Formats: sequence, structure tokens, C-alpha cells
Amino acid sequence: MPKVIGLTGGIATGKSTVAQLLSAHGFKIVDADIASRKAVEKGSKGLEQVREAFGEEAITESGEMNRQYVGEQIFYDSGLREKLNAIVHPIVRELMEAEKERYLAEGHNVIMDIPLLYENKLEDTVDEVWLVYASEPIQVDRLMARNDLSIEDAKARVYSQISIDKKSRMADVVIDNLDTTLELKQNVEKLLIEKGYIEPYTNTEE
Repeated sequence: MPKVIGLTGGIATGKSTVAQLLSAHGFKIVDADIASRKAVEKGSKGLEQVREAFGEEAITESGEMNRQYVGEQIFYDSGLREKLNAIVHPIVRELMEAEKERYLAEGHNVIMDIPLLYENKLEDTVDEVWLVYASEPIQVDRLMARNDLSIEDAKARVYSQISIDKKSRMADVVIDNLDTTLELKQNVEKLLIEKGYIEPYTNTEE
């Protein structure tokens, strides 16, 4: 029976890297970020609803969503943020559900890659939650390096989410990403062997 696993973490914990590693081992990835972009892509019903809610400035000259403008509007206004979520979230759920069901019907194990799984209370929609863990100081350091942010901006982004330590207590599985990418790869493979998704490696050398 194929499994549906919710993959989550916090900003800059390495969740995308883990998703790539799991994909290499045959898991099918349903990505919330990709679905969110599709929900408001050029010519979509979602984008037309964004235009109605935020005005013409929300659409670029090329007919796509002006992400910078919309982002600035919702950053300081929780009412507008809720309005955008009310447009995008139902479409995203519909897209992700259809993709998940297609993969399950084909007999694949499915990873639902959802950054804000706990924030959006989606843990009951999956069989298990796997969380990619890095401590908050590591998150801040990686975010500063990756996005060229000040320490204040990096901390603001990290602290805008439920703390990674709280999430780790809620998850079924915690994948340690405190060190190198090689160690992360080994941790993922160890987990997959323990769970029976892949066979243990055997040394065939004489």
C-alpha cells in the first residue's frame, strides 16, 4: 500500500535537498510551492481573482502576477493576506490532491512537500510527517548566506514560522541536517533503510 508522507521543516533547513534525495529513491514529489505558482499562473482563474482583489497593479505588463507588489501589500496587512490565501489555498489543494491521487493510482509512495504544513494544520492529511531539522542559529546563518540578508531580516523570517524545535516535537520523523550535505544524504538513506523503503547496502567486494 503506497504511503503519503508530509515533508516539512523551516526556512533554510534543507527541505528541498531532502526532497531531491527522496525523488532519487523513487518517491514522487508533490510540491506546494509549484502548485502555488500554478494557481496564479498567466491566464488562470486564480490570477483573475487576484486582479479583482488587489487591482491592476497586481498584474505585470506581461500578464503575470506582480509578486513583489502583492508581497508588499500582504506583508503589513493581515486582512489582505487572508484574502490572498482564500484565493490561492483552495486551488493549491485541488492541484496537489489531483497529483497525489494520480501517483497513488500508479502505485508510488508520495511526498507532499509542504513548507507550512503545521502552520496550515495539514498534518492530518498525510500518513506521516517527516521534518528536516536544523537549529534556529543555523537557519539564520544559512538564510543570511543564501539570500544575502542582514541578521535582523534573517531572524524575522525564521521567527515568522512556528519554531523548528516545536515542529520537531510534533513530527513522526526528524531528519537531522545540522552538518554537511553528505551527512544529510547518509541520514536520509539510513531512514529509508529503517523504514523498509530501500534495501541495506551490502559490500560485495572479496
